[in-house]
Amino acid sequence: MPDTHRHDLLGDDPDVTLITPSAPIATPTHGGRAKCLQRLVRLDLPVPRTVALSFATVHRIATGDMPDIGAILSCFNPGALLCVRPSSEDPDWGGPGSFLNIGMNDASYVEWSDTLGRDAAAALYLRFVQGYAVHVARLDPDVFEDIESTGQEGLSQALRAYEEEAEEPFPQDPADQLAEVLRSMARAWEGTTARLLRQAKGAPLDAGLGLVVQEMALGLGQGECGSGVLQLVNSDTGLPQITGRYLSQSQGREALERGQASLFLECDPRGPSLEELAPQAFEALKTYAGFMRRKLRAEMQIEFTIENGRVHILDGVRVKRSPRAALRIAVRLAEDGIISRQEAVMRVEPRGLSELLHRQISPEAQRDVLGRGVAASPGAATGRIVFSSSEAQASAARGEPCILVRRETSPEDVRGMHAAAAVLTERGGVTSHAAVIGRGLGLPCVVGAVRMGFRVQDKLLVAEDGRKFREGDVLTVDGTSGQVLAGAPAMVEAALDDAFHIFMAWADAERDIGVRANADTPADAATARNFAAQGIGLCRTEHMFFDSERITPMREMIFADAPEDRKAALARLLPMQRADFTELFRIMEGMPVCIRLFDPPLHEFLPNDRAGLRDLAEALDRPVSEVTRRVESMGEYNPMLGMRGVRLGIAVPEIYDMQARAIFEATLEASRDGAPVVPEIMLPLVSACKEVELVRTRIDAVAAAVRNERGAEFDYSLGVMVETPRACLRADEIAQHAHFLSFGTNDLTQMTYGLSRDDAGRFMSHYVQQGVFAEDPFHRLDAEGVGELIAIGAERARRGNGGIMLSICGEHGGDPDSIAFCRAMGLDYVSCSPFRVPVARLAAAQLAIKDKIG
Repeated sequence: MPDTHRHDLLGDDPDVTLITPSAPIATPTHGGRAKCLQRLVRLDLPVPRTVALSFATVHRIATGDMPDIGAILSCFNPGALLCVRPSSEDPDWGGPGSFLNIGMNDASYVEWSDTLGRDAAAALYLRFVQGYAVHVARLDPDVFEDIESTGQEGLSQALRAYEEEAEEPFPQDPADQLAEVLRSMARAWEGTTARLLRQAKGAPLDAGLGLVVQEMALGLGQGECGSGVLQLVNSDTGLPQITGRYLSQSQGREALERGQASLFLECDPRGPSLEELAPQAFEALKTYAGFMRRKLRAEMQIEFTIENGRVHILDGVRVKRSPRAALRIAVRLAEDGIISRQEAVMRVEPRGLSELLHRQISPEAQRDVLGRGVAASPGAATGRIVFSSSEAQASAARGEPCILVRRETSPEDVRGMHAAAAVLTERGGVTSHAAVIGRGLGLPCVVGAVRMGFRVQDKLLVAEDGRKFREGDVLTVDGTSGQVLAGAPAMVEAALDDAFHIFMAWADAERDIGVRANADTPADAATARNFAAQGIGLCRTEHMFFDSERITPMREMIFADAPEDRKAALARLLPMQRADFTELFRIMEGMPVCIRLFDPPLHEFLPNDRAGLRDLAEALDRPVSEVTRRVESMGEYNPMLGMRGVRLGIAVPEIYDMQARAIFEATLEASRDGAPVVPEIMLPLVSACKEVELVRTRIDAVAAAVRNERGAEFDYSLGVMVETPRACLRADEIAQHAHFLSFGTNDLTQMTYGLSRDDAGRFMSHYVQQGVFAEDPFHRLDAEGVGELIAIGAERARRGNGGIMLSICGEHGGDPDSIAFCRAMGLDYVSCSPFRVPVARLAAAQLAIKDKIG
């Protein structure tokens, strides 16, 4: 037996270390597996002897500089079989597979034959020869995979094949075998393909690999023997449940002879369980797992073998977990006093919360992928294909879930989106109309599926592989992955249980930036309240005008020739708008509600097809030719930069007058029944100080009129949605006439880049892949370009008005990396889609905790 008291370092190499309690091993130098094994050794658990090779050593091995192999082998029993396992800093970065049974040769085959029998020993040797030949010697795998014989005959064939292909006998010296395995694994890590794959998973360019060489405890002998894994928690749900797999030697002799004994296989469900086969070992494993949970402060999976009833722990790794399991595990660890609440908050990935808030496709479900697009709004839904909003509403009326398929959506499609189970579009990116509305509704949405064929007029959808789907066929949209699937795969329901609410309360206790929601409807507002938003940061009022009862007076107002006629049409909309705002205020119960006044160009409310023009002419009692001419005359070359936003409010002031009156009357109505309401009114697309002055004068006049008419006082604040570069540059002047500024990062990004957010999806993936942009700037805030404009705007706004409130209300408000920028700029709050509010709350909490702990 090797000297257990010898020095931790082997020979003169400080980077090749026997793992002992005091060995100089750390995750940044030796990897997570080596460090975890040292922790298990420190806990005095039955871990086989193990040697750790540092990142530096493995890198030198890749260049041909080998460590003292003899010194490594001297740590182990003579004749012991060894395994080599990778040990990277983060297991998610991947790496070469483990290599088992090193040291198997003709002599050890004879020894194992006496213990196991010739066929079983031959199976061990055969698997080693095959693995070594393919992965170390790099011989043609077909030569070895074609060996159909088993036992001694199969082994003889493999050894002959190796000698023929390699032009030398199979190596018999364990030192040679180990050296070549180490060299092969080191070079695999250094290869170009492996480097690109781990970089895609977030690994730095210079990420290192450690290796651990461990004496194998095969789990083979006369008493109860076997191998397996065990954990105390369910990886999918996070709930306590002893789970794992175990291969008993008695169950697995045939599998051993097939060459599968080196794998951890599922138990035969018809056979006895580990608890029945080895109750003492089973109890010991449970005790070890609980001990590791307390001492290592994590739910651990034990990899083990049992030899004659005695347990050996080969490895311990953190349990793989779904996002819902990660949250429940973190909460239970904190409630059991094993970790702090702060640490529990830090252990859950913010973006993973989206999977808890929406139905998801089961991880075990088969996926028949028809196409891919941009994952615009998370969650998954199954339904029958429809190609228009009216068909979606009819389907909903019948109680049949449907998937709304459009080339792109417009405000006219909002009612159809409300009725649909999911939305699929050919065009668009992460801030396109379909994406923004989908996230607001919590509706699964895939946009920019440009490789699929959208023949909407023919009511036909063509998959990327050419399959054709017609109206009524069943599809599934996975807005989390961006995939479109055929049929109805199994789903996993959303999970907002007590653990979720407890966890989010802990996060809110740490957070130091406000989180509001973008909410356009009472349903959105209710969702925002359910997710503990601290108010509404953006209410887009234009979506309220597409209801069938409102679209006609809206169109009458657009066609009116005189201000009096416009006022008459708007007077019909006033009570509807007042009711909208009253309901919003009541739902929010005194929380701040920021209402953006009318923003889109008027032509969006007009029909563009012949049937729609005829219907409009009939409703207005005007000739079709006149209506057609008027609609055509309102067209703009670039409507998103045309007469919209505050420009429309100045050119057609009656619209903003009506909306201001509706807001103030709703304020008094809601305040009478509950908490006082102080509405925030926001002007869109401002670029000049004079615009704010003009509109504010009219809004102040409307406020005075309502106060006089109602004989009641109320307060309100007026702000500006900063969406143009000029507004950022002139923020000091604008801030003198505003109570708050909110950076609308969707349009600000669009105007800064000169890039259409609805069309960016056509080429954005190419730009990201080729490194033009590090990330889609509509998905993650461009801190260098757009961010500099925000920084300039914030600094100048504070210079012009020291007490001004600053925020962002674009979709970036729900992106964790963008929230980090907002905190750095000292913004007061972020606002995002209701279903992204929990993500923002958690991301903000984690940023605050990082600052506290340094």
